[in-house]
Amino acid sequence: MRVGIGHDTHRLAAGGPLRVGGIDIPHDKHAVGHSDADVLLHAITDALLGAAALGDIGEMFPDTDPANKNRDSADMLERAMQRVRSAGYQIVNLDCIIFAQKPKIVRQRESIRIRIAEILSVTSQQIGVKAKTGEGVGEIGREELIAAQCVVLIDNR
Repeated sequence: MRVGIGHDTHRLAAGGPLRVGGIDIPHDKHAVGHSDADVLLHAITDALLGAAALGDIGEMFPDTDPANKNRDSADMLERAMQRVRSAGYQIVNLDCIIFAQKPKIVRQRESIRIRIAEILSVTSQQIGVKAKTGEGVGEIGREELIAAQCVVLIDNR
């Protein structure tokens, strides 16, 4: 068994929607990035690659490559998962945290879990998703950025 941790942060800018966990959430801000800036899928991708000692998202999908401009993060996650499977591993479970003052994620949590499970070809029961606000403090609390962390457990059964 192996454990991986992933983290990602993106600035927020005016105009929505906000893409998190492979779904578009109605909001007056969006995340800024080279790809579609899905902070949660990026954190999951890094956690998986790290757990299998296969590098990170920046190595696999460099922002210097024009092919990655506006790239769908679900595609990146699927490709990373293919590498993890090719290395002989499968997912036991993921535990994820989204850090955002707004919007409240609780209404979309189940949809996010289901979408992540679809992308990874696992069950939604293997996916944990939580959200935390910034309590009005710091860059998250001022809605300047969104962040996500993910811990993954993989094994080679």
